[in-house]
Amino acid sequence: MINVMIADDQDLIRESLKIVLDQNMDMKVIGLAENGRQLMEMLKESQPDVILMDVRMPEIDGVKATKLVKELYPQVKIVILTTFDDDEYVYNALKYGASGYLLKGVSVPDLTNAIRTVVSGGAMINPGVVAKVVKLFNQMAQNNLAVEAKPIGGENLTRTERNIAHLVGHGLSNKEIAERLSLSEGTVRNGLSNALSKLDLRDRTQLAIWAVQTGLAAAEVDC
Repeated sequence: MINVMIADDQDLIRESLKIVLDQNMDMKVIGLAENGRQLMEMLKESQPDVILMDVRMPEIDGVKATKLVKELYPQVKIVILTTFDDDEYVYNALKYGASGYLLKGVSVPDLTNAIRTVVSGGAMINPGVVAKVVKLFNQMAQNNLAVEAKPIGGENLTRTERNIAHLVGHGLSNKEIAERLSLSEGTVRNGLSNALSKLDLRDRTQLAIWAVQTGLAAAEVDC
């Protein structure tokens, strides 16, 4: 069972999401918070597998709450679910450890799939936000602006692992990477897992950020 908490300052959104998610046999909403401060109090009593987090909330907003949650409860996954895709929100939410960033227009199947994906260790970003993330981090790399990732260890990657990381940095899925590199999806999954392990990164979102930061995403694929 996937336990979920919802943090949103709109009553209707919280209640609607609870109804929708509780209809899934593998999900249960165990808490509703109207702001980040209330969420942090609730987490002292119990921690969910994943939190659906709005960005703009009173007292403690979603970005700051994401930072606090990941510092105190690193095992808890966070999916930002918001109407806003402003650059600053996207950057900070991912920097502080969110595993997903979805806009509230997302379909119910996509939302539930995102929850299952992040709980299993993956990442899920709204397609419209992926392009923004890649563009944003490319700009930051060009301007030598530091971000909180670990641009080290790239010398330990094999050629295949570097190529996979390069394409992850462009937002490609495993299937698309397999087609681009003429590999099986299983080989891509293994290469991705090895790259994450060698770089001490959590998921493909962090790998994408790393690839952009280090300039790998801007390099040519080494075929």
